[in-house]
Amino acid sequence: MRELAETARQWVSEGRAGFLARPVTEQGFGPRDPSGAVLVDARGECVGALYRGVFDAELVAEAGAMEPGRTARVCEVSVGAGEAVEARLTCGGQAEVLLQPLTEIPAEWWELLGTGAGVALVTRLDESAENAVSRVVRVGGTPADDAERRAGELLGTRRPGRDALYGGSGLVLVEAYPSAPHVVIGGGGELAEVIGKQAALLGWESVTVHTAAEAGKVLREHRDAACLVLLSHEPDFDVPTLRTALALGIPYVGALGSRRTTARRREGLIAAGVGADGLSRVHGPIGLDLGAKTPPETALAICAEILGVLGGRGAQGLRDSDGPLR
Repeated sequence: MRELAETARQWVSEGRAGFLARPVTEQGFGPRDPSGAVLVDARGECVGALYRGVFDAELVAEAGAMEPGRTARVCEVSVGAGEAVEARLTCGGQAEVLLQPLTEIPAEWWELLGTGAGVALVTRLDESAENAVSRVVRVGGTPADDAERRAGELLGTRRPGRDALYGGSGLVLVEAYPSAPHVVIGGGGELAEVIGKQAALLGWESVTVHTAAEAGKVLREHRDAACLVLLSHEPDFDVPTLRTALALGIPYVGALGSRRTTARRREGLIAAGVGADGLSRVHGPIGLDLGAKTPPETALAICAEILGVLGGRGAQGLRDSDGPLR
């Protein structure tokens, strides 16, 4: 969705009759991009990616058939197993896709997406699904209803997501696009480089810092999206940085090291006034217990743990095992 922001603004400024298409409900298809969406116009131009383009022609036709004055159209689309193979989809599936004229999408939505800000769009459809009203929900706002509350929950996962809520007055589509995780790597070396590469593969941002002061500055600047991966074993770097991250409420705080180093850090944090709740939030030893040995394997284990924590999943980490670190 974020990659569509510039094109959407351009089409609106040109007065082009463009439409935003994205799924409301889905079944099948296998693994797919939760942020998949496409811009279409009645002339046949499509920008974006939704189901590898297998429905683009159908969506263009539906956009061209939308009556003047309507603010929404819900299209049912499906693809069989044979067509899925040709389109290089994992498997067949069916979906309901919402088409909205770009003039009905708040301009603020595209502006905030373009800056990388965490933001959600709540779209309420009437019972006929022929009209819709969209509003923007920003990070940190006080929820006014169940839809905004759900938007806040989705934004809190730090991963793009959609949800459809059903009520007596119709359907509400909630679309959340948090800021990409910003991995703050404390300490350099080969592992730091590989973690940066792994983060990039996931679409995350990363930065390497070398002092507690530098780490604190970056953590504050990216407070809503920061994840700390501490590699340094220097007491004047690791303990102050961990304490800062915990005080800021950073959603993921992890520290590489042996169990002896982990115990030393824990003692330092206790001496610095960190309580039991804060100590329990430190993932140390860091990473999922995948049996990682090489730097690339270790980077994978660390990023996998970050992904699980941000998504609220309970995958077991090394912190929760009592065997030797291999």
